[in-house]
Amino acid sequence: MDNSIVLIDDEPLFLDSIRRGLNLCGFKNVRSEQDPNKAAALFKEGRSFDVALIDLNMPEINGIELLDVIKNNSPNTECLMVTAVNEASVAVECLKKGACDYLVKPISGDTLSLAIKCALERKRVLDILHPGKKMTSTALTHIEAFRAIITRSPNVLKILKEAELHAASDIPVLITGESGTGKELLARAVHCASSRTKFPFTPINMASVTGSLFDAEFFGCTRGAFTGAEKARMGHLEQTNKGTLFLDEIGDLPLDLQGKLLRVLQEGEYLKLGTSKLQKTDVRFIAATNADLDRFKHKGMFREDLYYRLKGVCLHLPPLRERKEDIPLLADKFLKEFSDVSGKDGINEEAGILLMNYDYPGNIRELRSIIQLAVNLAQGRQISANFLPTHLRKQKPVARSYSQKEGSSIAPLKEVEKAHVLKAYEQTGRIKTRTAKLLSIGLNTLRRKLEVYGVA
Repeated sequence: MDNSIVLIDDEPLFLDSIRRGLNLCGFKNVRSEQDPNKAAALFKEGRSFDVALIDLNMPEINGIELLDVIKNNSPNTECLMVTAVNEASVAVECLKKGACDYLVKPISGDTLSLAIKCALERKRVLDILHPGKKMTSTALTHIEAFRAIITRSPNVLKILKEAELHAASDIPVLITGESGTGKELLARAVHCASSRTKFPFTPINMASVTGSLFDAEFFGCTRGAFTGAEKARMGHLEQTNKGTLFLDEIGDLPLDLQGKLLRVLQEGEYLKLGTSKLQKTDVRFIAATNADLDRFKHKGMFREDLYYRLKGVCLHLPPLRERKEDIPLLADKFLKEFSDVSGKDGINEEAGILLMNYDYPGNIRELRSIIQLAVNLAQGRQISANFLPTHLRKQKPVARSYSQKEGSSIAPLKEVEKAHVLKAYEQTGRIKTRTAKLLSIGLNTLRRKLEVYGVA
């Protein structure tokens, strides 16, 4: 591999060992620097490397100070910090200053090789997405692969572009996000945008995996391998060979089974029950979770080595409350799914504003259920506030556009007027005489407007 790597550590034996290990893994362009001052001078003189491996505890210049020098002079260099002490506060400080990973000695060759490959993959993607590069658009090349993901949110579009770029590699992907944000849809999109698209995509809910069935389900078995094994069975790894295995809710996998999964990720091999011959598998792993795996790791609930194996690339899907501009698009999609009516004609303005104001703790899945319920209640009629759940109707009114036109930031005049009237009504404690006086309109006029708005 031609990628340039610099190793910076004041221990010559460690440097020699790491360099030889990287050479064996195919990394040939590796430079060692025992003196941190000389390393700092290299970057100040304009030298640049793809990856820098930096020891934290060195004389004269410590690793964090050297990290600052490197990031100030070569911001595109991906930095991996190495330390003999596993301290969360130090790790957080390093990551805040721009390091992409934090490794604790002793480091196995396999762990280090994976960390560097992930750093190079991150650099590749960031170089493409960097504003200074030619390719600044978030437009997708594999449009069909991502068609099921409905969005016009700039943040989500950027995540989709990053996912598409990562699809070209085989590095494991960890997708995080609250329940209902569409993690499986994104995993399928990555699979469909990859060279593995002609092979199986196998989703597995890890919360349902039990210890007694894990080996048979994942590795398969021969006939008679155990009581009840009346015929040979293919496991997920064999069925999904050359495809993508999606491990949903990976945080729920019991600790005693995590080691078995780790071996497959590390070695690409496993033992089918009833045989002693190792089987090879070529599978791309994508995992997803709504849990805080970093916290699980520190509490001993999730294996650290498995965590770093799965977290080759991390993609975070934001909750629906942080992408409000997608609510009209998604509502329209679900309306068409449950009826023949489009969102433009199927939801009135008042109901639309209530949908926009709600924060959706269940995210997209909850919005889908709300629209399905409203369609059932409306029986072909336009969806008004009366057909929405009570907790949505009890929200305080907020001026928010429900326009579905892309790029439109101007709400219809009726919507602005309505929001203004309802805001005044709330400010006066819902006392009509005070509201009419505040708005400089007649009391009967106010009553008619509130009646139209469906507000008592």
